[in-house]
This record gives sequence, structure tokens and C-alpha cells, in this order.
Amino acid sequence: MPVPDGQFALATLADAAGDTFAGLVVGDRVKKVAPSTRALLHDWPVAVKELEAAARSSSGDWLDLAGLSFRAPVEPGQVLQSGANYRKHVVDIIMSERSDFGGCSEAEVRAEGEAMMAERARDGRPYVFIGLPSAICGPFDDVVLPRTGTQHDWELELAVVIGTPARHVSARDALRHVAGYTICNDITTRDLVYRSDLKKLGTDWLAAKNAPTFTPTGPYLVPAQFVDDPADLRITLRHNGRTMQDESTADMIFDVPALISYTSSLVQLAPGDLLLTGSPAGNGAHWGVYLQPGDVMESEITGLGRQRNTCVAAPA
Repeated sequence: MPVPDGQFALATLADAAGDTFAGLVVGDRVKKVAPSTRALLHDWPVAVKELEAAARSSSGDWLDLAGLSFRAPVEPGQVLQSGANYRKHVVDIIMSERSDFGGCSEAEVRAEGEAMMAERARDGRPYVFIGLPSAICGPFDDVVLPRTGTQHDWELELAVVIGTPARHVSARDALRHVAGYTICNDITTRDLVYRSDLKKLGTDWLAAKNAPTFTPTGPYLVPAQFVDDPADLRITLRHNGRTMQDESTADMIFDVPALISYTSSLVQLAPGDLLLTGSPAGNGAHWGVYLQPGDVMESEITGLGRQRNTCVAAPA
């Protein structure tokens, strides 16, 4: 999967022997630059300048990208996930619960939902929770569907890779702390989100979102300088060839700077951390379709590459 002309990206790759390394990808060629991207992200302001120089140079050993296997491009210390952050997605959820609005018409229910989202964007705050790095897998790995639960669902998301420490940063300064962007599919088992035995405690994200392979990530870490506007990217997911998600990041309720600012007010963000920005409309729950063994998800975000994951059953 070549990188567009005039750009470069980072990938974590494995050779035929299974040895992994951080690779600088230019077009369809790659150069080994470090044992891992973690080392580069630890001093990102220096590393990105060195990568720029290396990308312009023809010297050194360049390899054919086609002969290598992709792994997840980052090994985050923290995974922070944003929920209910796309207007149309949340309004669709409201529409599916029409009984909450009595005998109103469909148009009235939708208008009420849109007004609620406008008010939340103006006066509310993001909903952010914690994921596990152990759920991350590569962009072309199989997704293992666990035996617990049956409603396994896709949630394709733009993910921010933190490049410098961030704590109590303003929205105005937030993008200065971004190393780049990647793709994450935040798979969720819907029938495990709410526990019947502890309804008043709310959501159980550990059970619903963190099974091994439930966060396909990559293929690339694309440096922030090549993403002109993170609020103007197209998110597209196809399930068995049928387009299910196809939305712009402009539909976010809280944009990337707002999410970074809010999250850094709660925790210390460190280089290499992943901040997932929420999933747009078109999840399986909306279509009444859930992942089954043999299903194939093909996912892409403008300028960040593509994923392809096949679902398999968990071993007995």
C-alpha cells in the first residue's frame, strides 16, 4: 500500500523471519529507521525532522514494501476512547429509542435529537473512557470473535497519536501535541455493554470493547503535517463489500483540539498515546447486522491508508 507522492509515513513492519522494525515509508519503498516507533515518538520533534531528511535522501538501504507484513504502527501506553461524538450517529441512536418521545412524528424526534446535539456541542463536554493496548492488532490481522456475546459491531475511527506530553492544554494549542494520525476500528460487543445485574452502574467497556484483536490499528502513522484538517476526512467501512459507514469527520460534536484539551485536563498524555475520536453513523447496530466468522471488513480514512480484516471464531 504505497504512501501518496510528496509524503512519508511510519509503519511497524515484519520481515520474512518475523523480526519487526519501524520503517520510513516513501511511495512503495521502506527504510529501517528504528527498532520501534516508540523510540521515535519519545523524542518526536527531533525524530520527525530526521525522518524528513531521510525521506528526501536516496542513500541507505531501501526495501520493497510488498515483501513485508504490517503490524500496528504504535505501541501506546494509554488508549483513550471518545464515545457518542458524531451528531448523526447519536441522533440515529435516539431515533431507535422513539418510545422515549411518546407519540411524536419521526421528523419531530429527529429535530429534537439534533437540537440536543447542538446544545451538547455548545455547553457539554466529551465522553472519554479507557481502552486496553492489549486489544490492538495489525491492520490486516484476523479479528477473533469471542464466545462471550453475539452482537460484535464495527466502529471505524480517526485516531490521534500524541507526540509530546500534554497536560491542561488549551484547544488553541492542542494540535501542537499531535505527532500524527492513524486508523482504529474500535470493535464493540453490543450485548455486553450494559450488565443486567448492575444496571445503575452504566456501561461495562472492559467486557464490551477489549477482547484481543478488537482494535485493528494502522497501517500507518501519518505525520500531522500531511493532514491539513482532521475535521475534513472521509471515514469509510465496507462489510462484505457493502458500504456501511461513509461520513466526514466534520460531523464530530467535539473536534480533535477539543478532545485533546478535555482529555489532558483529566490525565497526563504521553508520546505514543492513542486518542480515538469516536465513530460516525453506520454501525452494525443501526443496520441490524453483526459480525460473523468469515465476514470481511475493509476500512479507510482519507490519506491514512486502508485496513482489511477477516473475522474468525474464537477457538474452542
